[in-house]
Amino acid sequence: QVQLVESGGGLVQAGGSLRLSCATSRIIFSINDMGWYRQAPGKERELVTCVSSGGVTIYADSVKGRFTISRDNAKNTLFLQMNSLKVEDSGVYFCSAGRVMCRSISYWGQGAQVTVSS
Repeated sequence: QVQLVESGGGLVQAGGSLRLSCATSRIIFSINDMGWYRQAPGKERELVTCVSSGGVTIYADSVKGRFTISRDNAKNTLFLQMNSLKVEDSGVYFCSAGRVMCRSISYWGQGAQVTVSS
């Protein structure tokens, strides 16, 4: 049973923008820290950004000032707005739900491919 359902992603030129969405149940959304990881070919999965159940956010240095994470508590949906995309942002992006500011993951989304062309 899929607990986190992602949408968005796709192919965009460098400098462009994309938005990812992640829908889940109210109970999962309300008690967990929600985040986005990404994995490029041949590399480990890395934490991109996280927002706690209380609204505290963290970002990887590589995306600060370009990516914005947000929660729509009424719709139990997580968003990732990605601006000024770079080729090195390419990869599969995974929505996550868990604790310890997204370091202990209980649920994963299915993944969304993001490809940034030069």
